[in-house]
Amino acid sequence: MKMRACAVAGMFYPGDPAHLGQLLAKFFGESKVTGNSLGIVSPHAGYIYSGEVAASAFSTISPAFSGTFVVVGPSHRGYLTCVSQVPWETPIGVVENDTELVSALDIETDEASHRNEHSIEVQVPFIRHRFPGARIAPVLMGQQDMGSARMLAEKIVAAVQRTKREIRIVASSDFSHYVRHETAKTNDIYAIESLVKLDVEEFYRRIGERDVTACGYGPIAVMVLACARLGAKTARLIQYATSGDVTGDRREVVGYAAISVM
Repeated sequence: MKMRACAVAGMFYPGDPAHLGQLLAKFFGESKVTGNSLGIVSPHAGYIYSGEVAASAFSTISPAFSGTFVVVGPSHRGYLTCVSQVPWETPIGVVENDTELVSALDIETDEASHRNEHSIEVQVPFIRHRFPGARIAPVLMGQQDMGSARMLAEKIVAAVQRTKREIRIVASSDFSHYVRHETAKTNDIYAIESLVKLDVEEFYRRIGERDVTACGYGPIAVMVLACARLGAKTARLIQYATSGDVTGDRREVVGYAAISVM
């Protein structure tokens, strides 16, 4: 069977199944968060840096969920927006693709663009570990402007309404890159405050005003817009951290946030 093979196992997260399973169990075991999120923001850095934050985001979704995760990640290589229609491999098992939902999105399929991109891959082991019955609909986002975000959000909503799927939406994104810890935290929280109000236009304004280098600002906007259309009324910041919290070096950090939209 054709499938999307792991590209960053052994780099961003352990390639050994036992080690990966133990690490994910540790992250989720330490998380005290609960909830009933329709959408989340989850970081996509190496697990040693952002795994705890990602687990806190996924912890706001019941482990009994067995529907489809629409995972929207930014294209770090500048590829156009595209979907994948094959199963995705992880060291702890394969996650099936919801091909009916993916087809209903009416977005070009391009497996080659997904092949080496980590933004979606890093989320998939979390899904496989906590939600073994769930499937995925992987969407790689190219252009991240407001118009493109609105268009993609509409496609997701239309596809969900057409297929009657039960979904959760994952926006894969880190926040500020390679600035001082204090600067990252101040600017990232400033931008995130607008998301808590589901105000995507203000989010774009604030990241522009403070030059917040969130690599997945488009996927974040898509998730919030789509969730709002599907009935979400509120959002909250679950956890914020930077790489400096792990390394102790706070001169040049990357920011990570777990955000829940309900």
